[in-house]
Amino acid sequence: MPADIVPEYLSVGGNRHSAAADWSASSSSGLLAFGADQNVAIWEPLHDTGRGIHALLSGHSSKVTAVKFLPCHLVTGSASGDLLVFEFHGHGPSQSWTLLDRAKAHDGTVNAIATFDRGNAFVTGGADGNLKLWWIGQEKLELGATIPLTPRFIPLALAAGLFPSSATDSAFLVVGGTRNDIQVYGIEGLSSSSTPQTRVRLCAALRGHEAWVRSLALTPHPEGGFWLASASQDKYVRLWRFQPGDAVLAQRPVGPTVSAGTGDTLTAKVQTVSTSYSKYSITFDALLLGHEDWVYMAAWRPHASSPQLLTASADGSLSIWEADPASGIWISISRLGQISGQKGATTATGSSGGFWTGLWSPDGGMVTSLGRTGSWRLWQYSEQTQFWTQRHAISGHVSSANGVCWAPDGGYLLSTSSDQTTRLHAEWQRGTKRSWHEFSRPQIHGYDLNCVVSTSPYQFSSGADEKLLRVFNEPKDIAKMLHRLCQIPLPPEQSQLPDTAAIPVLGLSNKAMDDNEDVTQNVTAEQLDSDTTSHGSGSSLLDIQEPPTEDLLSRHTLWPEHEKLYGHGYEISAAATPVDGGVLATACKASSIDHAVIRLYDTNDWHEIKPPLSAHSLTVTRLAFSSHPPGHLLSVSRDRQWAVFRQGEDDGDPRSWKLLAIHPKAHGRMILDGAWLGNRHRLMFATAGRDKVVKLWSEQSGPDGVEFTCKVSIARKSAVTSISALYDGDNGSVLAVGGDDGSISLHRVYCTADGPEVRESIEVDRRFCPSKAVHQLAWRPVTETGTGTREHHGEGQLAVASEDSSVRILKIDLKSEPNK
Repeated sequence: MPADIVPEYLSVGGNRHSAAADWSASSSSGLLAFGADQNVAIWEPLHDTGRGIHALLSGHSSKVTAVKFLPCHLVTGSASGDLLVFEFHGHGPSQSWTLLDRAKAHDGTVNAIATFDRGNAFVTGGADGNLKLWWIGQEKLELGATIPLTPRFIPLALAAGLFPSSATDSAFLVVGGTRNDIQVYGIEGLSSSSTPQTRVRLCAALRGHEAWVRSLALTPHPEGGFWLASASQDKYVRLWRFQPGDAVLAQRPVGPTVSAGTGDTLTAKVQTVSTSYSKYSITFDALLLGHEDWVYMAAWRPHASSPQLLTASADGSLSIWEADPASGIWISISRLGQISGQKGATTATGSSGGFWTGLWSPDGGMVTSLGRTGSWRLWQYSEQTQFWTQRHAISGHVSSANGVCWAPDGGYLLSTSSDQTTRLHAEWQRGTKRSWHEFSRPQIHGYDLNCVVSTSPYQFSSGADEKLLRVFNEPKDIAKMLHRLCQIPLPPEQSQLPDTAAIPVLGLSNKAMDDNEDVTQNVTAEQLDSDTTSHGSGSSLLDIQEPPTEDLLSRHTLWPEHEKLYGHGYEISAAATPVDGGVLATACKASSIDHAVIRLYDTNDWHEIKPPLSAHSLTVTRLAFSSHPPGHLLSVSRDRQWAVFRQGEDDGDPRSWKLLAIHPKAHGRMILDGAWLGNRHRLMFATAGRDKVVKLWSEQSGPDGVEFTCKVSIARKSAVTSISALYDGDNGSVLAVGGDDGSISLHRVYCTADGPEVRESIEVDRRFCPSKAVHQLAWRPVTETGTGTREHHGEGQLAVASEDSSVRILKIDLKSEPNK
């Protein structure tokens, strides 16, 4: 089994920190990096393949809060105050990333990073109230200066610029944060020397804002110097003019950018920032009004014929500002996002929280933003129509991914998470191009979701931190979209599918809707201004020719709820169904025999098959039905036991399940997962536990009937949290093993006369593994007629759900000759 493993799909949501994303200014790379839990995701939005995230960089031990590109490096900061520097080489699929160095930068969160126009110098601001000046030297970080903020406050935004070329070692630094004013520092001795003589002096305090300053952005002024944009929680954006030398004040007209009643805050006052040989005069230039809530982000458009400013706000909108050529007054020329008073029925649909980040592409032709749901929105400007068109972007979970499952025919992947959503991922097929995307968000819930299981290609069930399970049916428009874009077969009886679904106000259930009036009204209201927002190829799922945008995903791709399954007394912990989907087995969290039962439901009428199955005394952690041969159910539990039940044991009744075998002390600690090893000759299965061991069990004939004996033990370096087996013909199975430390290994298990035998084992490269615990592994099923047929060509696809919020699909070369 060669170690030819590549990540085919990476899905994860962005962290809700304004500084935790940056789009490289290099038009050759076009890379966008953003914090994704404790990883850094690398995305190339302009890549013609349509592929989403192509790398997840690990190294941080806490949430990434600040990201910034340098010419050949990427600097990232985290909530624990750590600073990491990555070096990248090459472009496209061959691009490689190397962790160059790390340092403990601050005693609190790294809130912001600012870079200078050239060189490898940058500044960090932390929650400990300090600024630090750094250089990237010979493969290591060098600390140049530490600047305590006086009076003490927490920096939230930084901007840095250089004085004219005659003094390249002189610069200025602008700092905003948990104060109403903005501090400006002059820096001398800015160099890459290993022993820099750096001098930092506070020169000015820019006053006018009435709340914390969240973002600062600099851009060169056409007449020399700079424009500084400051965005604040007071809902306003202020522009400041940095002019070389002494400023000459001009009488400015009073217009829409000047607000009456602001008192003396708009009084023209000249301040300076200077070093020994250079000086800038600073004056207030304009006040931008229009946002209805906090303004989180301000960014200048690169390579624009006239300066344009992008602002992102908690009111759910992006605004693009430009100075009127005649009057010089700044006005909003485009408004993207939610532009109407109708913000959606509930916050669950992602309608509140606004935009935390707004970024320009290197060529200035695209805008992207990150919202409350952790998903990115992408707009592209058309010179012909002069409209901004929304394009599909990337999305993912923003909290621990707890479960994954494939449709029975392998057509799509479902994932569920503690972010209270269930998501459907499928492969977009157009010509020779293939790429994976999120195509539906079937469930947006009010509880953290723990498990998901697909009972048919058009139906699934999920369990959450509530006492019941919910069953969902696929609506017609989703089925047609998946058929058109992903070549997934349509159901035989389309007329029996519901039309669409919606969440009522203050409701948890997705209600089926035969009439689309309510949804149409919302879409119409959001598109009142066609000049500012557009869904490109249409807002209807029946019309789109590419994966749906975040607006469609969060509002119009729900699946209606079909059934609620009652009976359990605590939070649902596990669920499983056989290949034919005829029965659903479920379990809940338990601390006693009464609640540690397995309940079975007939999926034809959703009636419970009684009595429930009893074997355990603590929470059942995983359930698994056998497929080669069928008719057996394996359960594993925190009580260190496994149990095997057989269907129709006594009277041949398919609704009857009886205990076949049980092992009271199978592992030294709790058992976290179990999986059947496909073999047509005898029953074999694997169990994995907190004791860092995977055990392979084989059926034997004993004096008291069927027994299962442990034939092989696979020792691991960490607790084993998930396993999954792919049937690989009569020779046996490929067993994937995931650990508490995020590691993944593959083991080829062969069947011999004496039982299972492990002949090949490989470790998956840590670059492709999660940085936290693996919660569930799932091989894409092999079918004769479905879409999941890659395994027939010697390839397997392994889905991975992890605590680091990521969902991954690894493509694995399974071609191998048995060792003789």
